[in-house]
Amino acid sequence: MALTNSQYDQIMRIYEQRQIEDEHRLREHYRKAYALIPALEQVDQSISSLGIEKAKRLLEGDENALSSLREELGRLIEQKKRLLAEGGLPADYLERSYSCPDCRDTGYIGTEKCHCFKKAETDLLYQQSNLQEILEKENFSTFSLDYYSANHIDPVTGRSAKEAVQTALKVCHDFTDHFSGQFQNILLYGDTGVGKTFLSHCIAKELMDAGFSVIYFTAAGLFDIFAKCVFGRHSGEEEESLDHIYDCDLLIIDDLGTELSNSFTVSQLFICLNERILRKKSTIISTNLALEDIKAIYSERTFSRISSSYTLLRLTGDDIRIQKKLLNLGGTKDAATH
Repeated sequence: MALTNSQYDQIMRIYEQRQIEDEHRLREHYRKAYALIPALEQVDQSISSLGIEKAKRLLEGDENALSSLREELGRLIEQKKRLLAEGGLPADYLERSYSCPDCRDTGYIGTEKCHCFKKAETDLLYQQSNLQEILEKENFSTFSLDYYSANHIDPVTGRSAKEAVQTALKVCHDFTDHFSGQFQNILLYGDTGVGKTFLSHCIAKELMDAGFSVIYFTAAGLFDIFAKCVFGRHSGEEEESLDHIYDCDLLIIDDLGTELSNSFTVSQLFICLNERILRKKSTIISTNLALEDIKAIYSERTFSRISSSYTLLRLTGDDIRIQKKLLNLGGTKDAATH
């Protein structure tokens, strides 16, 4: 999702603060180093003078003198390192320290957003949508197999609910473990309330913690964004919104089939999924729809993309939310009888 101006400014203020803090830290290090090792200041002055001399010689076209200047500069740098070591200071004590060495805490590499900026975008969007709180509760460490019965047999596959979810859990772990080196997509489908969204949250948390950009939408929310971009007045912000959906490391589309389906949603889903496949960007879809319903609603070509490029995981069983409510009611009744 594209950032608003205020959201963008909020992130850039973080980078500005990092630069100010680093400048302050570096000045303090110089002050302490010069006080501890007075000869360091003289060496730094000589290095500075040598740099000016080098620039002057270059302007004059005197290339022969540059080699001797390089040798002298190398000698001074080695002398500086030696003085730092003798003073008990690390070799990089008088160098800048960046939270992100790739962009040097500017947020950009050239004109492109750095990976750390994209991560900050995603974190901000999650924070403001309160999804971070959900991920603290719904992750691999809190996922429980206790709600899946070995006696509940899926009439479609002949497998038990527990066998199906154990397979799905292994696939989801493998998905996160090999995410950086293997292009994968997952379709989670089957009964209502059996943990499909929960599993997508598990994956989202693992990847976000690893620094990947993850964007989560309900199907209705995603198509609402597409509608605003297509039917709204064209702007750079709308272009960025689509780019973010197409280019984030992982896009999660939850509850596909709950939106109002029409020719627009059908065409936009195909464009989105196809574009992300072409860019080799992973997507996870969860839906209560059966495979034949997906094919009937979203067209054969969309179903073809999904069936050929996605791992299909069917989950069945009793609605976990209802199971939890019954357990809570049972606990309340037990407490009332004691």
